[in-house]
Amino acid sequence: MGLVNLTAGAVLVLLLLATVLVLLLRGRAESRRELAAARAETDQLRTRLDALSQRLEEATSALVTREVATYVITDAGNAEATPNVADGVVLTAALGEPLVKVVAFGHGLRRAASAESRNRIWFEMRREVRASRKRRRREIKEHLRRARAADRGEGETEAA
Repeated sequence: MGLVNLTAGAVLVLLLLATVLVLLLRGRAESRRELAAARAETDQLRTRLDALSQRLEEATSALVTREVATYVITDAGNAEATPNVADGVVLTAALGEPLVKVVAFGHGLRRAASAESRNRIWFEMRREVRASRKRRRREIKEHLRRARAADRGEGETEAA
């Protein structure tokens, strides 16, 4: 009987170890697949970044028509060439920031005037008014109670 139990226990332990080993191997294989996919995605992103960097360099080199030279005293009398600034840049600088402020302000006004906001404000005001009434009633009751107690106290001192 003892040998049968020992053999069954050994088989059970071996099955348990085999199961753990299979699960570990499966997890490692899945991790390797995910790592390979992440590396492939990183390579794609690096390729796109290189292409975008190249396009940006080409665009900036096309915009720069001359190199900026250091100031030389002998060039003081020469007429400077006017800077070549695109109209879109000037328009963006002149109208962009104020326009963003106006749009943000309009959004705030629309949100403040919305039905939801008005309902919330009305509810809060109503709750505050009710609480104020309760406080006032409590204060009046307390004051009347004190006044009656003072009247009773004065009446007892006069009778004594």
